[in-house]
Amino acid sequence: MNIKNKALNLLSMLKNNWKTPAEGRYMSLKEIVSLSGGGIGVRFVVYCISQMIISTGNTLLGNTIGITPEAIYIIYIISLITSVPLTALRANLIDNTRSMKGKYRPYIITMGIPSVILGIGFIMMPYENMSLVVKCITVLLFNIGFQFFYNFYLDAYDSLINVLSPNSIERSDVLSVRCIVENLSPSIAGIFLPIVAKWITGDETLYDLRIYRTLFPAMIFVGFLISVVVYVNTEEKIVQAKTHVITVRFSDALRAVARNKYFWIISLAGWLGFLESAFGSIMGWMYSYQKACSAAQYSIITAIAGNASFWPNIVAPFAIRKYGKKKILIFTNILNVGLIACMLPVVRMTGSAHIIWILLICTFINQFISSLGHFLTPCVNADIRDYQQYISGERIDGMFAAVGLIGNIISVATGSVLPMIYSKAGLNEATAVSLGYSASNVYDVLYNHDYFVSISSVLIVASIIGAVMNVLPYFFYNFTETNQKSVVSVLKIRALFEDYNNGNVDNEKLNETMTIIREARIYAEKEPQTPDRNAVRVAKKSKNKDAVRAAKQNYKAQKEENEKIEIAAFVMAELNRYSTDYGRLEIAAAEKILTAGINGSYDSEIFSKNYIKSMPKNTAAEKQARSDFFALLRDIKTSRKTKAKYFPDGVTEFDASVFDVLFKQEDETEQALHDALKAKKAANERKEDFSVYNQSIRNLQKRKKEIQAQIKKATNDNSLYYRAAKPYLDAKRTLQRMKNYAEIDKIIVMSNEQ
Repeated sequence: MNIKNKALNLLSMLKNNWKTPAEGRYMSLKEIVSLSGGGIGVRFVVYCISQMIISTGNTLLGNTIGITPEAIYIIYIISLITSVPLTALRANLIDNTRSMKGKYRPYIITMGIPSVILGIGFIMMPYENMSLVVKCITVLLFNIGFQFFYNFYLDAYDSLINVLSPNSIERSDVLSVRCIVENLSPSIAGIFLPIVAKWITGDETLYDLRIYRTLFPAMIFVGFLISVVVYVNTEEKIVQAKTHVITVRFSDALRAVARNKYFWIISLAGWLGFLESAFGSIMGWMYSYQKACSAAQYSIITAIAGNASFWPNIVAPFAIRKYGKKKILIFTNILNVGLIACMLPVVRMTGSAHIIWILLICTFINQFISSLGHFLTPCVNADIRDYQQYISGERIDGMFAAVGLIGNIISVATGSVLPMIYSKAGLNEATAVSLGYSASNVYDVLYNHDYFVSISSVLIVASIIGAVMNVLPYFFYNFTETNQKSVVSVLKIRALFEDYNNGNVDNEKLNETMTIIREARIYAEKEPQTPDRNAVRVAKKSKNKDAVRAAKQNYKAQKEENEKIEIAAFVMAELNRYSTDYGRLEIAAAEKILTAGINGSYDSEIFSKNYIKSMPKNTAAEKQARSDFFALLRDIKTSRKTKAKYFPDGVTEFDASVFDVLFKQEDETEQALHDALKAKKAANERKEDFSVYNQSIRNLQKRKKEIQAQIKKATNDNSLYYRAAKPYLDAKRTLQRMKNYAEIDKIIVMSNEQ
């Protein structure tokens, strides 16, 4: 194919897929471009505000504002404590957001605006005229605001990819593009920061507030404006029934996430590896305190170091396809241990010519490897949220952050380690005074060559220990890409049947789900074969290009067929679940609950704690059955309490169709409000009287609030009903699902007739 034809095919693809996703994909090119381009703005905001967040080793708070490491640790603990209720509130809001705009998109605007105000306000405070205590109080108060608004804004953007596509490979591909584009922000900021610093201060220090007051306000404001593109041009696509609208209670969500073993594995890796980034400040210190290079050279060094994060974004999608996330996570973390160790002899040569460039080489390679591992974090988090929905039946993404608060408790203990290391290594007031420096800024100790080398060496050793501890949990992570595809296939089947039972079937989703079932039936009859890699080697030796190509295609086809066979087994296990011993037990329990009725009392022996404890627990399936029955027992207790408190006269069924009406009214009102505001702006530009629009705009705004209040009330009413009737509704859903699975052929025929 010549270049002209390739160009024409590319243009055709761009045109066809600009607003419509490619086959097997869920995101259009317009969405991908908007998510990535808007990410540039988000990362400008993150670049600035992340430096204002309290953490041990924070150079803006320590070196620039002048807060001692010990004082930073104290306000860090207070900040962690205040984050607990704020994070729980954030999690609850995310999990219970159900609007036509989506779960995350609205918060890019509503949380972005206060984040901008807080970020600009923080950097403009007159810290030079404050005592240490006042500085600490000021920084703490701003951080309490950041804990809610900024973290909410960042979480909304970072988590949006989880719901833009249920395809794990597509998510990694889009994340690759997003990371490449959005990382322009820190690269640009890193280049200009030392140049602006030199221009403002006349020397090579980066620790002058005037630098940040010049750059940060504009970067934060413009960054937020760019990020609005994400809100405008993306659409969330959660695999969930349209009719599924409930409020998830905090305690229920907390308990559900606690059962997700993959969440604990990933979290544990982060908690154990808290020291891994301890070396991160050394290169900046070498420039600022040891004068290892000029401002212009440091700009180049910063740009090169930042560029290390670029290349893994290109490599990662291909590596994921070939090796899988687990192997990459283990490989990168093990390699990182050795790379950090290479820095130890380098910092001990501080003072030698060009030593900072050698440190740059070590840092670049380390950053490259680390970024490849870090790239996988959102990919893995998206996968384990799909798994969470599979095991719990609810999409409770926000609660992962709330359960992650356990990490805050760990952080209180581990957070003291780094300041202690600093102090023991010589970064303290006593050392500063003994060297003739003021006790007001202990970081001046780093001007002394011997202490610089000693402190830097200790930090590198700490980073090595952190990297070793970080890799250990990943050996227990076994949720593969094929597992994720299997889980999503089952979620689609469950969502389709829930909508089918409620008379709200989307023909496109019906056909997609029936295709999954038909394919599962075909491949479930096949046996997986070991792909013949040897045939590829033989073909390569023959030096016959056609033979090599055919051997590679055959090898790839066999791997793809094996994957389909594995997915088929998972899907068929779901469809045949009620013919198993556990399935029959599940049906028996459901029938007893349904017989008792929505207001009945579920006092059967199979719902007693002693009966559940007597159930066998020899296999994974038996353990899961026990766990599910204990969960059912908790639901029954919750149902009794809820009915006694809110439905003393009995529970009546909730009409969920009210949501369709309210969501439609909300969309129509928003569109009318948008048109009215646009008309008012046009009249103003034409120098016409635009006051005639004011009353209409006020009425529409009032109407919008009324509809939103009705949606909130309906959601709360539905949630109370769901909580009170959950055992009954779940039993009804179980029996209906059994019936649906038994009548799949009939539904397949119906889909063929569409």
